[in-house]
This record gives sequence, structure tokens and C-alpha cells, in this order.
Amino acid sequence: MAQTRLIFFSVIILALSSCGQTYRWEKAAMDSSRTGCTAATADNVKSALGQMNEDGSYLSPSGVLFPEESATAKVASIVLHAQPHMADVKKVIAQSEEYMPNELKENRLSNWFVDIIMNKVSSLSGKKIDVGICNFGGIRVGMPEGDVMLDDIKSMFPFKNYLVYLELTGKQLRDIFEKMASGKFQAIGGVRIDVADGKIVKAEIGGKPIDDDRLYSVATISFLLKGGDGLYLSEGAANLKNYDVAIVDAVLEYVGALTAQGKSIKGSDVVHVTIK
Repeated sequence: MAQTRLIFFSVIILALSSCGQTYRWEKAAMDSSRTGCTAATADNVKSALGQMNEDGSYLSPSGVLFPEESATAKVASIVLHAQPHMADVKKVIAQSEEYMPNELKENRLSNWFVDIIMNKVSSLSGKKIDVGICNFGGIRVGMPEGDVMLDDIKSMFPFKNYLVYLELTGKQLRDIFEKMASGKFQAIGGVRIDVADGKIVKAEIGGKPIDDDRLYSVATISFLLKGGDGLYLSEGAANLKNYDVAIVDAVLEYVGALTAQGKSIKGSDVVHVTIK
């Protein structure tokens, strides 16, 4: 859906800029009220996006006929001709029980994501993972309700960031969480933190107070090792291991396994951080 919208958006800009006229720029919600278009999968292009007629006119899903010379027909022609080339990513690969927006704060989608990373790094390392640290900004779009296409997951995790295992002391983790508490938290798992007035008043890992002297197993991503989102997780880390497994591939593997079991995607409502 994100790619389809981007194509519409880009073509409209090109069409307007080539007309030699002056236009006023406004933001508007794309609610498909004129055409009735919806997100197309590999199997429902005609019902979702309409069709081009032999005379160059465009028949929209809402039944409105746009003549060949109209901007709508010209844009629709480009989008419809692109669909066969996008068929692979438009395949429905899963079902989601709910719509989950991507937000720059703890949410059901970010918790779902961190859990996947922790479980996959545990499998790769052969060790129980105590803490997961990822970033909200790495989730670029939300999870749709109902049909989930390959395009949705690829758009959700478009960056070539890879899974990492490392070990940090409780003191190092405490310092990381204190820095987050004074600024902004990222997506975390395996912990329970209470914050008041920018300070941590309670910090637990696995239901127990953080032990400053203990080494904890951490699952994270390569982007956060050397300054991504202000984090330098590799500094002072022990037993750091980089895995040649991209985030999107780990998520797709998990989603594929869910689908094979006849299960749907469902977010996690576990609360890791409470800020007062």
C-alpha cells in the first residue's frame, strides 16, 4: 500500500509540474472518495484499482469513468501497468488480528518486533536473551489489519540492519536506561522500568532488580552499535557477535512460521516502561 501511494504521489507531482500552471500546495487525506481504490494484492488488482479501457479511459472501482485526457486516467494507467511488476511483493503472506500503528513510543507493534529479535538472536546464539534493545524509528509503517502482504513487511523494515548478540554488565545497562530516561526511550524487551522526573526509580530484568556486576545477554541490531539514535551499545560490550541476518528476514521467517501454523499476527501489550 505504501508503494502504491508513493507512485500516485510522485506521478501527481510530475503531472502538475508539467502543466505550466501555478498551483497551491495543500495536504489532503487520500481517502479514495473519488475512485474507490483500495490497496491491491497480487490477486485483486481489478477490484482494488479499476481498469483501463481500450479507448484510454479509466473505469474506477467506484464505477466512475474518467476520460483518457484526465489526470486521473493518466495516473491510473501508470499505476495499473506497474502492478504485474509488483506482483511478487503484493502476495498475501499472513493475517493480522488488528491494525497497529508505528509510533515513537512503546506500543504493541514495537513490543512484537522486539520479541521477534530477542527470540531469533537466542536461536542464533544458543543462549537465553535477557534484554532486547531496538529502535522505534526502524519500524517505518504500521501493521495493517487483515491481509498482510510481503510489501507491508518489507515497507515496515526497509533498512539493511542486522541482528547482534552482545553482553553488557548491569551497570552498563543501567547507564543506558538512565540516558533514555533523561531523553527518550527506545524499544526494549525483558525489562521493567519506572521513571519519575526523568530518573529511574525502579529497574528490573527478568523480574529481578538489575545486578550491576552481572553480565546480561542482549539482543540488538547493528544500527545501534556505534551511534544510531544516540546509542553506542558496542562500547565496552563483551562477546559481541554480528549475524548475517537482516531484520526484515528475521521478521519474515517468524511471520511465515505463524502462517504455516494457521495463526495470525497479534501485538504484545506488555508494558516495559512507565513514566510518571
